[in-house]
Amino acid sequence: MGSNAKAAGTGDTLAATVVITHRVRDGKQDEYERWMNDIGPLCRSSPGNLDWQVIRPIPGLSSTYTVIVRFDTIEHLRAWTESPVRSQLIERVTPLLAGGDDFFIRSGLDFWFAPTDARARLPARWRQGLVTWSVIYPLVLGVPMVVSPALRLVGIPDHRLLTTLVVTATIVMLMVYVIMPRYTKLVKRWLFA
Repeated sequence: MGSNAKAAGTGDTLAATVVITHRVRDGKQDEYERWMNDIGPLCRSSPGNLDWQVIRPIPGLSSTYTVIVRFDTIEHLRAWTESPVRSQLIERVTPLLAGGDDFFIRSGLDFWFAPTDARARLPARWRQGLVTWSVIYPLVLGVPMVVSPALRLVGIPDHRLLTTLVVTATIVMLMVYVIMPRYTKLVKRWLFA
Protein backbone atom coordinates (compact mmCIF):
# COMPACT_ATOMS: atom_id res chain seq x y z
CA MET A 1 0.00 0.00 0.00
CA GLY A 2 2.87 2.38 0.52
CA SER A 3 4.35 3.88 3.62
CA ASN A 4 1.82 6.69 3.94
CA ALA A 5 -1.28 4.48 3.85
CA LYS A 6 -3.39 3.71 6.88
CA ALA A 7 -5.94 0.91 6.65
CA ALA A 8 -8.93 -0.04 8.70
CA GLY A 9 -11.96 -2.22 8.16
CA THR A 10 -13.36 -5.65 8.64
CA GLY A 11 -12.68 -8.35 6.08
CA ASP A 12 -11.48 -8.14 2.52
CA THR A 13 -14.81 -8.55 0.71
CA LEU A 14 -16.55 -5.32 1.76
CA ALA A 15 -16.82 -2.24 -0.41
CA ALA A 16 -14.00 0.15 0.33
CA THR A 17 -13.32 3.87 0.21
CA VAL A 18 -9.99 5.62 0.09
CA VAL A 19 -9.55 9.25 1.07
CA ILE A 20 -6.43 10.78 -0.46
CA THR A 21 -5.04 14.17 0.56
CA HIS A 22 -2.40 16.05 -1.40
CA ARG A 23 -1.04 19.41 -0.29
CA VAL A 24 0.13 21.06 -3.50
CA ARG A 25 3.10 23.45 -3.57
CA ASP A 26 2.41 27.11 -4.38
CA GLY A 27 2.36 27.75 -8.10
CA LYS A 28 2.04 24.05 -8.96
CA GLN A 29 -1.78 23.82 -9.05
CA ASP A 30 -2.03 23.90 -12.87
CA GLU A 31 0.49 21.07 -13.19
CA TYR A 32 -1.35 19.15 -10.49
CA GLU A 33 -4.68 19.61 -12.32
CA ARG A 34 -3.06 18.23 -15.50
CA TRP A 35 -1.80 15.27 -13.49
CA MET A 36 -5.35 14.75 -12.12
CA ASN A 37 -6.58 14.65 -15.72
CA ASP A 38 -4.14 11.78 -16.32
CA ILE A 39 -4.76 9.72 -13.17
CA GLY A 40 -8.54 10.24 -12.95
CA PRO A 41 -9.57 8.27 -16.05
CA LEU A 42 -7.12 5.47 -15.22
CA CYS A 43 -8.51 5.12 -11.70
CA ARG A 44 -12.14 5.33 -12.87
CA SER A 45 -11.52 2.60 -15.46
CA SER A 46 -9.81 0.24 -13.01
CA PRO A 47 -11.75 -2.90 -12.05
CA GLY A 48 -14.33 -2.34 -9.32
CA ASN A 49 -14.20 1.47 -9.32
CA LEU A 50 -17.56 2.91 -8.25
CA ASP A 51 -16.89 6.61 -7.81
CA TRP A 52 -14.22 9.34 -7.92
CA GLN A 53 -14.84 12.68 -6.21
CA VAL A 54 -12.40 15.60 -6.01
CA ILE A 55 -12.66 18.33 -3.41
CA ARG A 56 -10.50 21.17 -4.63
CA PRO A 57 -8.83 23.69 -2.33
CA ILE A 58 -10.34 27.12 -1.76
CA PRO A 59 -7.99 29.60 -3.45
CA GLY A 60 -6.17 31.72 -0.92
CA LEU A 61 -7.32 29.56 2.03
CA SER A 62 -6.06 26.06 1.35
CA SER A 63 -3.66 24.15 -0.85
CA THR A 64 -5.05 20.68 -0.11
CA TYR A 65 -6.85 18.52 -2.64
CA THR A 66 -8.97 15.69 -1.23
CA VAL A 67 -9.87 12.80 -3.51
CA ILE A 68 -12.47 10.24 -2.41
CA VAL A 69 -12.48 7.01 -4.40
CA ARG A 70 -14.87 4.12 -3.84
CA PHE A 71 -14.37 0.52 -5.01
CA ASP A 72 -16.69 -2.47 -4.85
CA THR A 73 -14.15 -4.54 -2.86
CA ILE A 74 -11.09 -3.80 -0.81
CA GLU A 75 -9.16 -6.16 -3.11
CA HIS A 76 -9.95 -3.94 -6.10
CA LEU A 77 -9.02 -0.85 -4.11
CA ARG A 78 -5.70 -2.35 -3.06
CA ALA A 79 -5.04 -3.53 -6.61
CA TRP A 80 -5.35 0.10 -7.73
CA THR A 81 -3.40 1.69 -4.85
CA GLU A 82 -0.59 -0.87 -5.24
CA SER A 83 -0.56 -0.90 -9.05
CA PRO A 84 2.57 -0.02 -11.01
CA VAL A 85 0.54 2.53 -12.99
CA ARG A 86 -0.48 4.43 -9.85
CA SER A 87 3.05 4.14 -8.42
CA GLN A 88 4.50 5.74 -11.57
CA LEU A 89 1.91 8.51 -11.47
CA ILE A 90 2.59 9.17 -7.77
CA GLU A 91 6.30 9.30 -8.52
CA ARG A 92 5.56 11.88 -11.23
CA VAL A 93 3.40 14.08 -8.96
CA THR A 94 5.61 13.94 -5.85
CA PRO A 95 7.70 17.02 -6.82
CA LEU A 96 4.45 19.04 -6.95
CA LEU A 97 3.44 18.08 -3.39
CA ALA A 98 4.32 19.88 -0.17
CA GLY A 99 3.64 16.63 1.70
CA GLY A 100 3.41 12.97 0.78
CA ASP A 101 0.77 10.85 -0.91
CA ASP A 102 -1.37 10.38 2.20
CA PHE A 103 -4.37 8.14 2.05
CA PHE A 104 -6.71 6.33 4.40
CA ILE A 105 -8.77 3.26 3.54
CA ARG A 106 -12.14 2.35 5.05
CA SER A 107 -14.31 -0.64 4.24
CA GLY A 108 -17.99 -1.24 4.79
CA LEU A 109 -20.17 0.93 7.00
CA ASP A 110 -17.25 2.01 9.21
CA PHE A 111 -16.64 4.89 6.79
CA TRP A 112 -19.79 6.64 8.04
CA PHE A 113 -18.61 6.44 11.62
CA ALA A 114 -14.93 7.19 11.08
CA PRO A 115 -13.70 10.41 12.62
CA THR A 116 -11.61 12.64 10.35
CA ASP A 117 -8.50 11.63 12.32
CA ALA A 118 -7.55 8.21 10.99
CA ARG A 119 -5.94 7.17 14.26
CA ALA A 120 -9.09 7.71 16.33
CA ARG A 121 -11.11 4.75 17.57
CA LEU A 122 -14.44 3.68 16.12
CA PRO A 123 -17.61 3.66 18.22
CA ALA A 124 -18.94 0.40 19.60
CA ARG A 125 -20.63 -1.79 16.97
CA TRP A 126 -23.92 -1.77 18.90
CA ARG A 127 -23.95 2.06 18.77
CA GLN A 128 -23.21 1.99 15.04
CA GLY A 129 -26.03 -0.51 14.55
CA LEU A 130 -28.49 1.54 16.60
CA VAL A 131 -27.66 4.74 14.70
CA THR A 132 -27.96 2.98 11.34
CA TRP A 133 -31.27 1.36 12.31
CA SER A 134 -32.63 4.68 13.59
CA VAL A 135 -32.11 6.13 10.12
CA ILE A 136 -33.18 3.12 8.05
CA TYR A 137 -36.45 2.53 9.92
CA PRO A 138 -38.09 5.88 9.06
CA LEU A 139 -36.70 5.73 5.52
CA VAL A 140 -38.17 2.27 4.95
CA LEU A 141 -41.52 3.58 6.15
CA GLY A 142 -41.49 6.90 4.28
CA VAL A 143 -39.61 6.45 1.01
CA PRO A 144 -42.06 3.92 -0.51
CA MET A 145 -44.92 6.36 0.19
CA VAL A 146 -43.16 8.94 -1.99
CA VAL A 147 -41.41 6.80 -4.61
CA SER A 148 -44.32 4.49 -5.53
CA PRO A 149 -46.75 7.31 -6.39
CA ALA A 150 -43.93 9.20 -8.17
CA LEU A 151 -43.25 6.18 -10.38
CA ARG A 152 -46.96 5.88 -11.24
CA LEU A 153 -47.09 9.63 -11.93
CA VAL A 154 -44.35 9.37 -14.58
CA GLY A 155 -46.11 6.41 -16.18
CA ILE A 156 -44.05 3.51 -14.85
CA PRO A 157 -46.40 0.57 -14.22
CA ASP A 158 -46.80 -0.94 -10.76
CA HIS A 159 -44.19 -3.70 -10.75
CA ARG A 160 -43.04 -4.93 -7.34
CA LEU A 161 -39.42 -5.69 -8.28
CA LEU A 162 -38.92 -2.40 -10.15
CA THR A 163 -40.52 -0.39 -7.35
CA THR A 164 -38.37 -2.19 -4.75
CA LEU A 165 -35.27 -1.49 -6.85
CA VAL A 166 -36.00 2.24 -7.00
CA VAL A 167 -37.05 2.43 -3.32
CA THR A 168 -33.90 0.66 -2.08
CA ALA A 169 -31.65 2.71 -4.39
CA THR A 170 -33.25 5.89 -3.04
CA ILE A 171 -32.78 4.76 0.56
CA VAL A 172 -29.12 3.86 0.00
CA MET A 173 -28.36 7.15 -1.77
CA LEU A 174 -30.08 9.13 0.99
CA MET A 175 -28.16 7.17 3.63
CA VAL A 176 -24.75 7.51 2.00
CA TYR A 177 -24.87 11.04 0.62
CA VAL A 178 -27.43 12.99 2.65
CA ILE A 179 -28.37 11.60 6.04
CA MET A 180 -25.49 9.62 7.54
CA PRO A 181 -22.74 12.22 7.06
CA ARG A 182 -24.89 14.80 8.88
CA TYR A 183 -26.52 12.48 11.40
CA THR A 184 -23.25 10.97 12.62
CA LYS A 185 -21.96 14.50 13.26
CA LEU A 186 -25.14 15.27 15.20
CA VAL A 187 -24.85 12.19 17.44
CA LYS A 188 -21.03 12.14 17.58
CA ARG A 189 -20.85 12.83 21.30
CA TRP A 190 -23.12 9.86 22.11
CA LEU A 191 -21.45 7.59 19.52
CA PHE A 192 -18.02 8.04 21.06
CA ALA A 193 -19.13 8.15 24.72
